[in-house]
Order: sequence, then structure tokens, then C-alpha cells
Amino acid sequence: MIEIPISDFKARCLSLLEEVNRTGECLTILKRGRPIALISPMPQSDYPQRALFGTVETLGDIINPALADEDWECLQ
Repeated sequence: MIEIPISDFKARCLSLLEEVNRTGECLTILKRGRPIALISPMPQSDYPQRALFGTVETLGDIINPALADEDWECLQ
């Protein structure tokens, strides 16, 4: 993992982003010696949706209406 001060990152941003993309190595940006950001390459996938697999949680019933029929004014 590469660590770089924020002032150097600001000066070389585009070339550093291209390097992260080319090498696949993460880049840590430091401010006063402390890490403040992590830049990582995008996951390579033939379908971008696959990168989201496992990130969604179903919290309730997604099929039935949120309100009962008697709560809708248009149905009364």
C-alpha cells in the first residue's frame, strides 16, 4: 500500500489515480501523518451489478402494499 501526503496527492492527483488503476494497489492519503482517505481500484467485473452482491438487506415484506386497503382514500 502506498502512502502519500495530501499536498503531494493534490499536485499529482490524476497520475496517482491512473497508477492505482494500472497496478491495482491501494493508495492512502495522509494529513499531518495520519491517514484520512483510502483510494482503491474499482473491482473488475463483466457486470457492475455483481460488485453489489451481498450489500443489500431486506428488512420487511417487499411484495404487499405498505398500507392496508382501508387506509387508501381513493378506495373508500
